[in-house]
Amino acid sequence: MLCGLITPVDAAQMTFRTFSQSGVVEDVEIKFQRSVILNYDDGGQLADQLRGLKITKTFSADSSDPGVNELRDRMNYYLKNTANSDAAITDVKIDYDTALTGRGLNTSIDYKVIITLSITNHIIRDFSGSSAGLIDMDWRGVSVDGPVEINVRGIDNEINLPISFIADTVPVLYSAVQGTDAEAILNTPLIDASGIKAQPLGNWHFLFDPTGINVDASQFGMSEELAGLVWSSYTMGESSLREGIQTEKEQAATFTTDKTYDLRTIESADAANVFVAGFANVDVLSDSEVFGFSPTAPEGFATTSTGGFPMMIIYGMAGMAAVVGGAVFIISEKKRKKDVGNAQQTGIDPSQLRTAGTSAGSGGYQTNRGESYLAGEDYAQHRSVYDNPQVEEKTAPEEEKKESTKGSMPKGWKPE
Repeated sequence: MLCGLITPVDAAQMTFRTFSQSGVVEDVEIKFQRSVILNYDDGGQLADQLRGLKITKTFSADSSDPGVNELRDRMNYYLKNTANSDAAITDVKIDYDTALTGRGLNTSIDYKVIITLSITNHIIRDFSGSSAGLIDMDWRGVSVDGPVEINVRGIDNEINLPISFIADTVPVLYSAVQGTDAEAILNTPLIDASGIKAQPLGNWHFLFDPTGINVDASQFGMSEELAGLVWSSYTMGESSLREGIQTEKEQAATFTTDKTYDLRTIESADAANVFVAGFANVDVLSDSEVFGFSPTAPEGFATTSTGGFPMMIIYGMAGMAAVVGGAVFIISEKKRKKDVGNAQQTGIDPSQLRTAGTSAGSGGYQTNRGESYLAGEDYAQHRSVYDNPQVEEKTAPEEEKKESTKGSMPKGWKPE
């Protein structure tokens, strides 16, 4: 049950596919999501102003928009000085979507920022001969502090601090939270993938997929870029005893104006998916986590999705289950036959039954109708109830019982 506890929406969700070739630029998509909920069960002036309010802000931006390249440079500074990674971001694309919905008892603000990064220099070393290739993964926890201003069509948009959207769209709420603990919560950056970096790669869920080298792969419409390759996938975000229990990130605070209001921010656990062309294994190089990779899996390698459970053990367990099932069937069949062989009749012994005729035809002809009763008992005690009249007989009046003095004539007779 614990293994199945996976949250459906993630605070920071990263997807990265690499073909494990140095000098190439590959894309990484990271989604940052957060919900802010303001409860006002007791009503109030602020509640009256928020009810029924609906505001959305949606836009996309790339390197041609002012502010995007500045964000790229700040991320590269983080990778070089904080993450100690040689990976470099060459381009950034942004999709921003935020919606405020005012309801009867609460108002929610849902933030979603999708950043697509083009990175290079993440391949430390190519595979050659018996020497495994190396992929730098320290860059995966990229984060940015403070405001991030993006100018789209001449309008400045701050995308990193949740309070900025509130200040632009709902000034009355912004004024109410200023100087309170709620303001500090709303100043927590959205662009923060540190949770992905905090989970060691050794705890990620591993799966090896050799479908691309299957002789029948071409029959199933596999794309040319995937055909002929084996793939390793590492997934973070599973909730289990090994990886740890993944829980929601929640912050709460109250502030008071005319009434006391409760404000909460909610994020689900971080998650990530990394797909590597080739057989990849986790390694540590100078205190940095890397993937070592080779085009094919080592000879005789066989693991399940947990990464360390030999296939022979699975086959052995399946065989044992088949043996146990067969043994149960044989024992059950023997017991059934034994029960049939030892079966004894219960009830009345037929040798103790006697018969009695119950009807006879004209001329003394005996019919085959009869009844059975136990030997040594009087048949009269068990005589069929059908021999007794089932309908009450009616008695004719006394005057009708007197014999008629008149004779009977044929029907229709008339005197001449």
